[in-house]
Amino acid sequence: MSRELILVWAGRHQRDSWSSLVADYLERIRRWTPIREIVVKVRDERDAATRLRTEAAALLGALPEPVYLVALDRRGEAVSSPELADRLTRVRDEWPHAVAFLLGSDLGLAPELLARARWKWSLGPLTLPHELARLVVAEQVYRALSIGAGIKYHRAPL
Repeated sequence: MSRELILVWAGRHQRDSWSSLVADYLERIRRWTPIREIVVKVRDERDAATRLRTEAAALLGALPEPVYLVALDRRGEAVSSPELADRLTRVRDEWPHAVAFLLGSDLGLAPELLARARWKWSLGPLTLPHELARLVVAEQVYRALSIGAGIKYHRAPL
């Protein structure tokens, strides 16, 4: 189960304080599997539709082929941490290539990206800033891998 994981996100800025928190989880994940983060920066277009299309092309261009694409989308499927662990284990056992978690910009993800995704994952109905969403994804992937490895990081509720 050593498939590469990729955290890909569209953003205009990257704050050091958030990046160091994400980096901590990425380093923890590397104990079990390769992971990398790809930041796609797109110049700000005046027209939101144009920017969304430009971001979609840049995000797709940053991904290896083939890739198992997981799109973060508020309309996607919300799962518990153990359910995420099961799904990630299944995907990595069945898919011999990289698995990419894709976060859009403040505009979300273009419909063509959502259509290409093999799974749409929701972190819930809340609107989260990019930095926080990246941190939650990194932490939950680490949690999922720790559950799969039998590490006592995750504790079931009482």
